[in-house]
Amino acid sequence: MFTFKFSATRCQSISQIVFIILSALSLFACSDVATTRATSSANTNQSSTSLYKKSKPSADGIGKIYMGREIAGVMGWQGASWLEREERGREERPDLLLPELDLKAGMTVADIGAGTGYYSRLMAKAVGSSGTVYAVDVQPQMVAMLKDAAAKPEFANIKPVLSSVNDVKLSPQSIDLAIMVDVYHELEFPHEVMTSIIAALKPEGRVVFVEYRAEDQRVPIKEVHKMTEAQVKREALMHQLTWERTASTLPWQHVIIFKKKP
Repeated sequence: MFTFKFSATRCQSISQIVFIILSALSLFACSDVATTRATSSANTNQSSTSLYKKSKPSADGIGKIYMGREIAGVMGWQGASWLEREERGREERPDLLLPELDLKAGMTVADIGAGTGYYSRLMAKAVGSSGTVYAVDVQPQMVAMLKDAAAKPEFANIKPVLSSVNDVKLSPQSIDLAIMVDVYHELEFPHEVMTSIIAALKPEGRVVFVEYRAEDQRVPIKEVHKMTEAQVKREALMHQLTWERTASTLPWQHVIIFKKKP
């Protein structure tokens, strides 16, 4: 049995309380994800696994350290309703995020860790019928929800993709932009996933990290689910990327944009 302690400064709305509860429940309810992890982990080579260290798991982490930070536990598909909560638009302001992406009709974009497709649906409208949104998720149950959304005529340009924990399963040089919204900090194999994303980018394609700001203690999210801008840059710049810019338009989140090196 878990005991939860809430403070006014850390849980400022019912949605944050629900998020904390769902994070704990995911420890019990993600057996399908664990099976996928075990299979993919066995295929990860020795040189890659040397990037990671083990530690005692925190309440919300998995006890795996990458470049000085603990990787957070993933939210299970049982928490899907939280991703579609009514107040999400007010909290995250997707109306401010989408202009930062500079999406155009005909573009091919990838929503990595798409979940229920909250952002996939918004981007599908932005790229139009001539564009494509690959909605990528590691959980088969989430992909099933994405398929339901893609079956609607207005979202026919959404293409659900079942990834593995270390590979996004996209074709080489096939996408103009990849975005991860509150996802990167939960990747069990961040180095390998980033390598696969960059392989999928077209020349000078972009990668966008949207992460809760760890620099701001007023952001009512558990620490392991936040990242500093410096940490994101440190990890991203290990790869074939250059930093393009950081937007500060969102109330709680960084928007950090990188471009693929020629």
